[in-house]
Amino acid sequence: MDSQYILPNDVTFAALDCAESFRLLSPQEKLYAHYMSRAAWYGGLVVLLQTSPESANIFVLLQRMFRKQTPAQLEQVAAAAGLGVEEFQAFVVYASGLFANMGNYKSFGDTKFIPNLPKEKLEALLKASQAFREQPKEMEALWDSCACLMYSLEERQKQLGLGDKGITTYFSGNCCMEDAELAQKFLNSKGLSAYNTRLFKSVNGGKARYEVRLASSAQKDIAAEGEPKSCCGSFSFEDKEFVVKRGDYAPLMEKVCYHLQRAEKYAANENQRRMLEEYRRSFASGSIEAHKDGSRYWIKDKGPIVESYIGFIESYRDPFGSRGEFEGFVAVVNKAMSERFARLVDSAEVLLPELPWPQEFEKDTFLKPDFTSLDVVTFAGSGIPAGINIPNYDDIRQTEGFKNVSLGNVVAVAYASQREKLTFLKEEDKDLFIKLKGAAFEVQVGLHELLGHGSGKLFTQDDNGEFNFDKSKVINPETGELVSSWYRANETWDSKFSTIASTYEECRAECVALHLCFKKEVLSIFGHEGQAADGVVYVTWLGMVRAGLLGLEFYTPEHKSWRQAHMQARFVILRVLLEAGEGLVGLEEVTGQDGKPDARITLDQSKIRTVGRDAIHRFLCKLQVFKSTADVEKGRALYDGYSSVGSDGAHDFLRLRETVLLRKEPRKMLVQANSRISGDTAELVEYEGSAAGLIRSFTERFRDDAEQLEADLLEMNRRDAPCWC
Repeated sequence: MDSQYILPNDVTFAALDCAESFRLLSPQEKLYAHYMSRAAWYGGLVVLLQTSPESANIFVLLQRMFRKQTPAQLEQVAAAAGLGVEEFQAFVVYASGLFANMGNYKSFGDTKFIPNLPKEKLEALLKASQAFREQPKEMEALWDSCACLMYSLEERQKQLGLGDKGITTYFSGNCCMEDAELAQKFLNSKGLSAYNTRLFKSVNGGKARYEVRLASSAQKDIAAEGEPKSCCGSFSFEDKEFVVKRGDYAPLMEKVCYHLQRAEKYAANENQRRMLEEYRRSFASGSIEAHKDGSRYWIKDKGPIVESYIGFIESYRDPFGSRGEFEGFVAVVNKAMSERFARLVDSAEVLLPELPWPQEFEKDTFLKPDFTSLDVVTFAGSGIPAGINIPNYDDIRQTEGFKNVSLGNVVAVAYASQREKLTFLKEEDKDLFIKLKGAAFEVQVGLHELLGHGSGKLFTQDDNGEFNFDKSKVINPETGELVSSWYRANETWDSKFSTIASTYEECRAECVALHLCFKKEVLSIFGHEGQAADGVVYVTWLGMVRAGLLGLEFYTPEHKSWRQAHMQARFVILRVLLEAGEGLVGLEEVTGQDGKPDARITLDQSKIRTVGRDAIHRFLCKLQVFKSTADVEKGRALYDGYSSVGSDGAHDFLRLRETVLLRKEPRKMLVQANSRISGDTAELVEYEGSAAGLIRSFTERFRDDAEQLEADLLEMNRRDAPCWC
């Protein structure tokens, strides 16, 4: 079986430690964290319905099995049913992967994974289980509904994508990129955001009809307070019928609203209370404007002890790049590390002029954000990042502000390296890389989130025809002429650059980090001076070059497409640095000690500050200019050119991709704690860092209302099933 599509039995598990941070909270703060976590976890189940047609049914199947019997008990059942030890381990690893990714596609890379044991063996285990013995008809029907798709590796089902390029449940199965583009134009014409929507197409008598569903607990055509009722209804657009309706994921949105209301009682201040009110209004009515208002209060809530954010946030997995995956996190501030990030924020106004674009291309005023290091208590969604810059609403980020978050306990667990598993580096680089990788990553995340995502101006024209720049004076440095393109009213970065918006922006932020990591004031903030500081810079750049090579795992040659925004960005940077020449970066194919193909990366430390920095300077300026001016044509040509995976004359990247796949290591699975009410406060429930611990965390997480919740998931999926055909 192709190893791309299975999770190996030796995958690493790690418990995400937040015990000490949670212990230090007051009883009120613990209750706030508990109810916010409940809201996040229920909302996180939306991701099952956003991933694939079969994900929700597989989730329910596994939950029912593990609610009746623990992994240890099922292991005895498996042995009696004829499964070997390795086959049962493959089963619990698969179950863990589905829970951790909230679906049967990897959150990092968007490829499908299937059970690494024969289908008949899994069926035998199922039919021998207590869950099946108690409800044979229901369990058999559930198995029949998802078994074929669970194991299918038909070409289109190998990865997420639109049309013939993959599977998506953001769109009905008969939609293509042209449908997505038309829908975006329609949404723009109505002043509606795509963030919390899905699109369903039907054809009657040769005429297309499009249904836009808004995520909301309300299913009737009600108006959100202060908004016109006319956002829902039937509309004619470019000779097509569009229907906008509420009620997508309604049972889950109702649970989110319920727990947000419970959390409101324990909010620390008025900003938090107003924030939660607006979030509830958004999730009840489907109003993105309400969520934006909640985000405004969130920005004003400076330095909270318990930090959280929730909603339809990141658009990485929408093939068109405009719809957000549900995400919710709750975390506790790490005061010591947060002090470092606060100092970085204070230095921002000195560092911003160091960026390579003209002053007119930078925001008129730098809006100092909160920048905190957090220990995650809960992160519900398809995966857990190391850092975040939110909200993603351009109009708020440009003129009102944002927050930066570094997830300290995630970084500590997820980015620990073992020397024997460190691929593609020279032996003499490995020890230094392991020693300084954590320190380098802190610097990189800080610069990436604060000054990467937090920098750069978008040139806009509003509804009244007013510009936010002087178009009679601002010169485009790429053409030497006046700026001649900009964002019109209702156009956003995501809607304009669509399919490349996320990866392009991640690339820009990574380049900012590389460009500024030399600065002494930055390095000293993080406690690095002298030779040690030089080592941190070297490892920062070396890590980026290596990540660029590793990124090839996330390229699909059959469709000439990328499946992961960050890794595409890092490959682009590798290409830029290889193009710089002068011996800055070396990349050669070699034979490993095991006799199999291998590769080696080298980086000339003496040329990073000259050849390397000059190359990033030039490239970064282009990225920002094309972004600022909404120049999609030139921006796409630039980015697609460096994203191309073929041969650059010196390197065969398709052959190197095969080597990367041969040497790849699986990502760790993180086991998160739960919380429960105990007397007048909440207490933390921790689990061991293993497949059994991860499975137990999920069965206990939804135990109180499991049967109703599972019925809701199955009903929502059953209702949508015809749309995926």
